[in-house]
Amino acid sequence: MKLSSLCALQMGYTARSRLEPASEGGVLALQLRDISADGDIGFQTLSRVQLPELSERYMVGSGDVVFRSRGERTTATAIDESMNEQAVAILPLIILRPNPSMIAPQFLAWSINLPANQRNLDASAQGSSIRMVPKSALDDLRIDVPDLATQRRIVAAANLARREAALAASLAEKSLSLTTLALADAAKRASERRPSERSKP
Repeated sequence: MKLSSLCALQMGYTARSRLEPASEGGVLALQLRDISADGDIGFQTLSRVQLPELSERYMVGSGDVVFRSRGERTTATAIDESMNEQAVAILPLIILRPNPSMIAPQFLAWSINLPANQRNLDASAQGSSIRMVPKSALDDLRIDVPDLATQRRIVAAANLARREAALAASLAEKSLSLTTLALADAAKRASERRPSERSKP
């Protein structure tokens, strides 16, 4: 199915000038820099800005998906319950509001981030120095949509695989560190033995 039939798409808020920090109150601002290429959002570090007469359509919260339309990695991230306050999404972020009866936010983000879909988006990217995926490319992106129960199982399995890969990488790094320390110790002990060996007739 086309992505445009699964969710509503909305361009992020266009800041006409530099976003000024709010002295008090204000609204949280979700910007491209706040989302890592791996999809992690630093909720605790979001800045508050003063934006008078801000339309509700630019606000995002739990259940929404944001897409990084600019940069080397144009990935999507589902906003979960850990974000307990809405934020204004700033361009070049694109807001996706999935139809909950058809597709789960986490599955939508996972689908967009699949290698095959990323290649399709890369092919439609515009610009040479700064790549940007147009909204129309997202509209036309085709997504395989199983039933919601299957979607949840796929997302759970994908999260476990990601966690396993992170643990394996951490274990490999620690193993390399231990091996390096052991080899360094072996080199030191061998070096300390050399003078006595030279003194032998």
